[in-house]
Amino acid sequence: MLPDSASLQAMLRKAVAAVIGIVLALVLLTALLVTGFYLLVNAATLALAPLVGKPGAMAITGFACLCLLALFFYRMTRTPKTRSGSESNQSGRSSTSPIEILRSLIARNPLEAAALAFAVGVAEQGDPRLKKLLLQGGMVLMRQSSGSGTSGTSNSGDTAAPSEDNTPTD
Repeated sequence: MLPDSASLQAMLRKAVAAVIGIVLALVLLTALLVTGFYLLVNAATLALAPLVGKPGAMAITGFACLCLLALFFYRMTRTPKTRSGSESNQSGRSSTSPIEILRSLIARNPLEAAALAFAVGVAEQGDPRLKKLLLQGGMVLMRQSSGSGTSGTSNSGDTAAPSEDNTPTD
């Protein structure tokens, strides 16, 4: 009655193939969505060019994209109206660190954050300056998160102590 090794291997292969298929489908659908939006913006620019000229068409489509981006970030940063949000809202208001706000934002909206990271990665993959800047920022964030509680208070004390020492010495 116990399954043999060959049937277990076959079931495992099918499970792995299903997971890989789902992940591949999500990646391809996301790429199609981003490409479709890009083509839609190009089509809008081309359609508006005879009416207002090419610079005007680019300005209008750029403004529309900025409005969509502002709506996206407004939607991500607004406080949710949930039944279990009374304690989290109070703690969220008391922490003013931008890193903590960003972490909670990503934790509340993981799919939107992943889609935004994917879009930025696709759009800016060839810019070495942006890559260097993002890597430096990521390293700073990782250092801050590794010493989350004690490091922040000791750094503020360390910065105050040398300035006091430097003032009487000069």
